[in-house]
Amino acid sequence: MIIDIEKFILQERPFWTELERMVGRFDGASRKAPTFDEAQRLHYLYERTAADLGRLTTFASEPELTRYLESLMAKAYAELHETRATTARWKLIGWFFQTFPKTVRRNIGALWLSIGITIVGALFGGAAVALDPDSKPVLMPFPHLLQDPAKRVAEEEQSRGAQMDGAKTGFSAELMTHNTKVSILTMSLGMAWAIGSVVLLFYNGVILGAVIVDYVLAGQTKFLAGWLLPHGSVEIPAILLAGQAGLMLGRAVIGWRDRRGLRSRLRALAPDLVTLIGGVGVMLVWAGIIEAFFSQYHEPVLPYAVKIAFGLVQLVLLTVFLWRGGRKTSNPEAEV
Repeated sequence: MIIDIEKFILQERPFWTELERMVGRFDGASRKAPTFDEAQRLHYLYERTAADLGRLTTFASEPELTRYLESLMAKAYAELHETRATTARWKLIGWFFQTFPKTVRRNIGALWLSIGITIVGALFGGAAVALDPDSKPVLMPFPHLLQDPAKRVAEEEQSRGAQMDGAKTGFSAELMTHNTKVSILTMSLGMAWAIGSVVLLFYNGVILGAVIVDYVLAGQTKFLAGWLLPHGSVEIPAILLAGQAGLMLGRAVIGWRDRRGLRSRLRALAPDLVTLIGGVGVMLVWAGIIEAFFSQYHEPVLPYAVKIAFGLVQLVLLTVFLWRGGRKTSNPEAEV
């Protein structure tokens, strides 16, 4: 209750003036966001002014002051609860660099299984090509892989990347689209008790193993590393992460060691699946750009050593990112 209205106004007006000044500064053309301390002060002034307005509403003799404070409160409320465009942008960056790697680590068991299935497929494909070279048409779905490796390398080095002139953008977009479709399919087939995801992971491993052994036996190891590493160091892990998501989905469908209903299990898993496949999409966009604009250039245009070094550095950075990204403590065991 206010006993002396004039004394009350004289005492509180500096706070109203300060609030008005802060709101005007943050609501100006520059749209400067407040610092943490400024935001705390703004919130305090807002609450104090709100309390003052509540006390003034009992005085019918101060309608102009009441309207002024109501207008000031509306502006302060809008400023405190505003979502700036930059906020969404920073949230997206935070999602990729923090939420995504944490989600990968939280479900690390499924990732190791995805890697294991792919390795088994690669061993099978490599052994098949080594023991029966005539099996290449069955194992490799792409025509350019059916060529003799030495002949293909000679053609690639002679062309100096000219075969891609004027078509790199389209080729890059095609790669992104195709690989993203494969990743989404790998995850989605987890609904079939993960059987479909396992088959795709195994098949991708077969192709990878067959290609590696074919080029190594032909003495084209340096070309293979320079061709695959720049984009493959991101593309292959992306497919493995898609497989991780598919295996997680399969486990949720099966309900192993989980007594919740299927709907509850899928609802609980949905955020992790969206995060994983979203991160995979970002990785595949980058891999598509690298494959079209970097991987297709070979010696003498671009030394293989440079391409191999680029791929290895990229692989190390990706590994560190997935292993360390989003950690807020130096103790890995303390991470949630």
